[in-house]
Amino acid sequence: MEGKLVFHSSIGYEAVTEYYSSHYEEIKAFVLKRLSCEEDAEDIVQNVFLRILSSGKMITETTLPCLVYTVTRNLLYDYWRHRRSVDEYEHYLCKSFDTYGDMESVYSAQEMTELLEKGIARLSNSHQMIYRMNVYEGMKVSEISDKLSLKYKSVENRLGAARRNIREYMSRMLA
Repeated sequence: MEGKLVFHSSIGYEAVTEYYSSHYEEIKAFVLKRLSCEEDAEDIVQNVFLRILSSGKMITETTLPCLVYTVTRNLLYDYWRHRRSVDEYEHYLCKSFDTYGDMESVYSAQEMTELLEKGIARLSNSHQMIYRMNVYEGMKVSEISDKLSLKYKSVENRLGAARRNIREYMSRMLA
């Protein structure tokens, strides 16, 4: 399943690619109104069509334009949600530097990685494997369940337990 596009539609790839070609600039302009970076806008537009082609949902010529704008809107929400998280973290770091006045008060990336690895080492083998596949390889629960031949819910529960354990461990270690 990895690297393979699954496409179920009554209109076919050609119609989606034609729609992409003829409406690319329009959708990019729509995204650019909400972003300031042209490269990010281009990435979002391309991701819209990749998601549509790999969605596995029934698509008709009537539903395609609505689906394109719905997926675009959702990707824009994801983009801004991510930016807000990054901004909050940067604000936290700046505040930490101002409060303590030195770099030693904030853990380095290497120290954080070492702590995380120690926390992961405390997990069971199956939890470790699933957690690493999700965090380091960026795999989704469905991809992990397919690769390991496990039930989706089983992987989801193990990943949730691993995340809780890591969060608790990191909180204790950073307190």
